[in-house]
Amino acid sequence: MQQRHVVPIVFLRLTAEMDAPNPSADSPTRGYARRVAVDGTGPDLLIRGGTVVTAAGSRRADVSVRGGAIDLVEDDLGAMAATAREVLDATGLLVLPGCVDVHTHTRVASDDEPDRFYQDSLAAAFGGTTTFLAFNNPGTGSSPAAHRSIRAGVDEFRRVTANDSAVDFALSPAILGGMDDRLSELPAMVDAGVPTAKAFMVFDFRLPAPSIFEALRILGERGGMLEVHCEDPVLIDAAVASALQHGDTSPRHHAATRSVEAEAVATHRVMAFARATEAPVHVVHLSCAAAMRHLAEARATGVRATGETCPHYLALTEARYDEPDPVECAKSMISPPLRPAADRDALWAGLAAGDLSLVATDHVADRVAVEKGGAARGIPFDRISNGAPGIETLLSIVYGLGVATGRISRERMVDLVATTPARRFGLARKGAIEPGRDADLVLFDPEARRTIRQADLHHTSDYTPYEGVEVTGAVRSVFVRGRAVVRDGRATDDRGWGRFVERGSAGG
Repeated sequence: MQQRHVVPIVFLRLTAEMDAPNPSADSPTRGYARRVAVDGTGPDLLIRGGTVVTAAGSRRADVSVRGGAIDLVEDDLGAMAATAREVLDATGLLVLPGCVDVHTHTRVASDDEPDRFYQDSLAAAFGGTTTFLAFNNPGTGSSPAAHRSIRAGVDEFRRVTANDSAVDFALSPAILGGMDDRLSELPAMVDAGVPTAKAFMVFDFRLPAPSIFEALRILGERGGMLEVHCEDPVLIDAAVASALQHGDTSPRHHAATRSVEAEAVATHRVMAFARATEAPVHVVHLSCAAAMRHLAEARATGVRATGETCPHYLALTEARYDEPDPVECAKSMISPPLRPAADRDALWAGLAAGDLSLVATDHVADRVAVEKGGAARGIPFDRISNGAPGIETLLSIVYGLGVATGRISRERMVDLVATTPARRFGLARKGAIEPGRDADLVLFDPEARRTIRQADLHHTSDYTPYEGVEVTGAVRSVFVRGRAVVRDGRATDDRGWGRFVERGSAGG
């Protein structure tokens, strides 16, 4: 049976008498939260003294929260402290909008692993993510019925994830090649608050090119948006067949069979489809400069396209595939694969310049003990699961290797991991710190230095590809719709507080 790293739950008492030595109501002590006398007029939560960071700029400001939403963002709300239910001192901390991770393959609960969806949602919270989007492609715990019908898949996902998440979440259903009637259900799906879907150009469940074209058109006309995994099946199938025929079966050949050209050709083709249909499109997990150029050229001519890259492409390189241990190599088997350092540097430049619009994790909670372990037994690379965990390390990598090193500004980081993902994917109440938005907030220490270690993480995987990576910055507390789900680095036992979010139009 899988060994899960289950976080210990700590219950925090928030009374002034227990938590602090006689603090005054208008001068809270940093590092703890407390309750004060309530006269019914104050906010539920008052965060004081932090640096509020938005995509538009940063400033020292106080934030008040009422009814789960941001109420005010002002230079000094100290007059509210005496009547606030809870006052939190954020001096020296950044106050960030919660990250919106639009690309996860989070596995739903099963009889054998009843906690896995919740545990990964909690890992998201510990990493500063307050909303995530999941896919229900094969391998995520979805049933055969969900693989035959989009509507059945949406209904099933909502049923099995109800009351099982620490943070808010949504679904981008996979449109699979084997579905009985894979396109006719798309309009109703958009109308039901699920305006995005994903098509794969590769794998056994790939969607044929004509169906990708039609899905773009249908979704675009209805206010939805298609996400596409861009790799050319002809080039990849031929390369895989040749490698296996020559006995090149080890995990390192996974990368050799998934070339930059295969990704670039597929990206160019999808841009042509989007131009012809005049529909919005989102390219997932873009890994190389060549594909990014096709995206940038299309955007420059008016194509309504965005592209994401992932933390693993920003932190790691193809040197991982030189590992002599096949299991260590298999840990980095992702699709598209890791690329040379020149591509990594180009992606950072593309994020800074606006050629890429967001960063998402492509989280897959694979485990050495289960999905990757076959590499040690000589199982060919084409039969080993593709994917790596990352739901807890999004902010760590983007801040630690991006902002802290001067590659991007902290305002650009917020745009990449919160504001643009929320806007593009129809999450109108997420992604920004402004009155009326959900109070999804992260208190972040920009000076903390730490080393990423599997032993410190909370996801359901048994490894992290970032083991030993040194970063600057650390999440301290996380609020979802005004409720603390992580406080001072400890969980607050809020399983079920996260809810499924029905979304508006996507592609904006």
